[in-house]
Amino acid sequence: MIRKASIMFVHQDCYEEYKKRHDEIWPEMASELNAHGAHHYSIFLERESGKLFAYVEIESEEKWNKMSETEVCQKWWKYMKPLMKTNPDNSPVSVELEEVFYIE
Repeated sequence: MIRKASIMFVHQDCYEEYKKRHDEIWPEMASELNAHGAHHYSIFLERESGKLFAYVEIESEEKWNKMSETEVCQKWWKYMKPLMKTNPDNSPVSVELEEVFYIE
């Protein structure tokens, strides 16, 4: 498994709605995430700044990168756009983090 971590940004007045939408994640979105090799996906909120820390384990970079091309992912990004900082293609602004330590 490949461990990936990133930081995204949710608008401070949207915390509750962001959590609600993830609590009610569309079954087809969850299914596509699994189909694209995602495991142990979690997102944490740092309330003072609106930073989101995302962690996911993936099977392969190639498989994972194809997730963004799916219809449901494009629809999800559009759905989440009002709540987050986003790029012109509606994807969340995301800063990939470099792993510097791991212990099993």
